[in-house]
Amino acid sequence: MVIALATTLGAHWALLQTVAWTTMFADNLLSHSFSESVARTFDGKYPCPICKAVAAGKKSEQKNEFTAQMQKLEFPPLNANPVLFAPFRFELLPQVNFASESLTPKPPLPPPRGFFA
Repeated sequence: MVIALATTLGAHWALLQTVAWTTMFADNLLSHSFSESVARTFDGKYPCPICKAVAAGKKSEQKNEFTAQMQKLEFPPLNANPVLFAPFRFELLPQVNFASESLTPKPPLPPPRGFFA
């Protein structure tokens, strides 16, 4: 259920994008300084194949979301003067206090005798 919810919210794209950024950063560190690697990873000018796939996947999901058209809800016509009928037999139920009945039971009568009495 958690996986289905995460997929519905788009967490799979965030996970794939994180993997892509990590891979790009590691690759950029081999040939550039730390600050240049960070800049090249996040500036968007040098996307890796995973980044391109994630962008294409997000774009295709957005297209599918907006294809559903809103439909107007139609309700049957309501009678202008509804008629309400009282029940034939009406009884008030007795009020029972369940909280007091759930307390410990009363001691037995007569009280029990001791061993030496």
